[in-house]
Amino acid sequence: MPEVQLDHEHPARLENFQPVMGVVRTAQQEFRKLLLHARDSGGITRERYVRYMSMQYHLTKEVQRPFMMIAAHPALARRKKLRDFLYNFALEEEPHFSVAEDDLDNMGEKPLPMPFDVELWWAYFNSIVPTRPFVRLGATCVLENLGPGAGALGREMLAATPFLNKLNTRFLEIHFHEALPHGDQIIQAMTSVPLSEQEIADCREGAVKGAIMYLRMAAWVFRDDAMAEALASA
Repeated sequence: MPEVQLDHEHPARLENFQPVMGVVRTAQQEFRKLLLHARDSGGITRERYVRYMSMQYHLTKEVQRPFMMIAAHPALARRKKLRDFLYNFALEEEPHFSVAEDDLDNMGEKPLPMPFDVELWWAYFNSIVPTRPFVRLGATCVLENLGPGAGALGREMLAATPFLNKLNTRFLEIHFHEALPHGDQIIQAMTSVPLSEQEIADCREGAVKGAIMYLRMAAWVFRDDAMAEALASA
């Protein structure tokens, strides 16, 4: 994972945030394992790509709402740097679902129904944001760092897929986060303000839960969840 450049005025904040960063690094490793397995078991097929873009469509649709809610939370009232970041981040993320939809449309496809694990994601985080906003922010730290974590492997898999082109990979290009490094930015934003031990613990909890749920979504994409596949075909 790329090193985060923290304001030298507060170097201790990144050190205090290491419990969350440890989860981020582990999630990156597990996501890479999943991608390696997918590469070695057929690569990016059309079916897998449609499933992936459908999952992302449902995961990002109305994603601005929780970040606006968190920005309005009393816990951020005197944390202007973090609040401003979340407001701008919400605006940047708001149209991404339509990019996923356009990528599918350019393949002659439409989004599949919402996967069950995405339903669980929204049900859980919608319920917890009003009372424990830092849990959701911890999950964001993971999600925004998985694209950069995939790095060269992700590029390699794309290059080996003949049906992918500039017209149907705009969502992926955005979420490699090379032009907009949201992965670094969310860590910088989280460490730009002082956080209590409980808030860091909440962030770590959210990072763990977010990683588990997202990796299950990715397993759904690649049909790598044996139980889910068995029940779906029962």
